[in-house]
Amino acid sequence: MVALKRGLPRLVASLRPLSLTTAGTFPKHVKIVEVGPRDGLQNEKNIVPTRVKIDLINMLSETGLSVIEATSFVSPKWVPQMADHTEVMQGIRKVPGVSYPVLTPNLKGFEAAVAAGAKEVSIFGAASEAFTKKNINCSIDESLQRFGDVLQASKGASIPVRGYVSCVLGCPYEGKISPAKVAEVSKKMYTMGCYEISLGDTIGVGTPGNMREMLSAVMKEVPVEALAVHCHDTYGQALANTLVALQMGVNVVDSSVAGLGGCPYAQGASGNVATEDMLYMLHGLGIHTGVDLSKLLEAGTYICKMLNRKTSSKVAQASCKL
Repeated sequence: MVALKRGLPRLVASLRPLSLTTAGTFPKHVKIVEVGPRDGLQNEKNIVPTRVKIDLINMLSETGLSVIEATSFVSPKWVPQMADHTEVMQGIRKVPGVSYPVLTPNLKGFEAAVAAGAKEVSIFGAASEAFTKKNINCSIDESLQRFGDVLQASKGASIPVRGYVSCVLGCPYEGKISPAKVAEVSKKMYTMGCYEISLGDTIGVGTPGNMREMLSAVMKEVPVEALAVHCHDTYGQALANTLVALQMGVNVVDSSVAGLGGCPYAQGASGNVATEDMLYMLHGLGIHTGVDLSKLLEAGTYICKMLNRKTSSKVAQASCKL
């Protein structure tokens, strides 16, 4: 770890950002939404102790991240890893300037989240009928009706709501998803009141080509300022797909420390793109994030040690050899 701390700053400092003329198509600042504590840990086979979750979030809060998705207020029957959601929300050290959104599938979940102290929530739908039925046991239209209840309640409580759209580049049950369908669902969620729409390549089958095609369709219906991308790295395309999104004007990206995660409803789907790798790319492009890579690597090392697993971050793997 000592060698890591000494070597990493020199390595990062040696990165040459693109010239202004080359990087003119990229945003100057990118907001990273850290989803590891929720989207990452919900897919672990063994129950992760509440204390470990709290410690991880507290470590991430010291990295400079402005958004850390803390937990999910879903039924323990469906996602047992998130059964301690109230304890996590009430146990973490909330740093000023950092948002700790939680996932809420319905009004019951929303009410429980607010009671536990949540100040922001997220709702999750999909651009695939089959995936929606497998994931939340209803049709797309029915899921939107449920979201309506949450959004109505959120307005009265002044709670901002983020919307997730899953399977935007492919579905494990339906295969290719029409960009028009993604645009339709995204528009409905945005019109209903979601301040931001996160477009998820849930099973990681997307390529830069169909990412561009999908975003082009969605951007006709939803302002690019309200869009985020959430890429899984199943086929090793997550950073390339994110790069295309950045070139098209998207300046919010979801990622997971150490590349934790996957999808419990999508067999074989590997983890989210690692936050460490995302940060390394963004800093190499000269894009400001406000996040400290050294502290992020420490958080990744901690959670991997607690889970007794190797990190999926290429940057973390390489840094251990410095």
